[in-house]
Amino acid sequence: MDIDAWVWWLIGAVGLGIPLVLTAMPEFGMFAVGAVAAAVTAALGGGPVAQVLVFVIVSVALLAVVRPIANRHRDQRPQHRSGIDALKGRSAVVLERVDGTGGRIKLAGEIWSARSLDPGLSYEPGLQVDVVEIDGATAVVM
Repeated sequence: MDIDAWVWWLIGAVGLGIPLVLTAMPEFGMFAVGAVAAAVTAALGGGPVAQVLVFVIVSVALLAVVRPIANRHRDQRPQHRSGIDALKGRSAVVLERVDGTGGRIKLAGEIWSARSLDPGLSYEPGLQVDVVEIDGATAVVM
């Protein structure tokens, strides 16, 4: 049983696709695309030298072009804050007088205990305050 060269290239492409899925390394995907291009070359009647050249050229071109673009996009991802970090800098409404010793605010739809950043300042109910930090279960406001 004699298998055509293009079938071997497709088997190679699948073989390169397996580590792509298991390791999430996009380089394997680029080599798999190169193997598919070599399979097309073999199916169109290209010789072994042409098949290998197509494989190498397509793989290297993808590495040279796609990889820097992917790295640039990876570095530009927006940083999403979560948990208490997401509450810092938000506005809140004073529900009970807030001073250096305590009080209550409504922050992100929830009622929080709060104290003022400056112990000498106090904020009356209905005022808008900004959350400076979260100290345990207490919002520090100004």
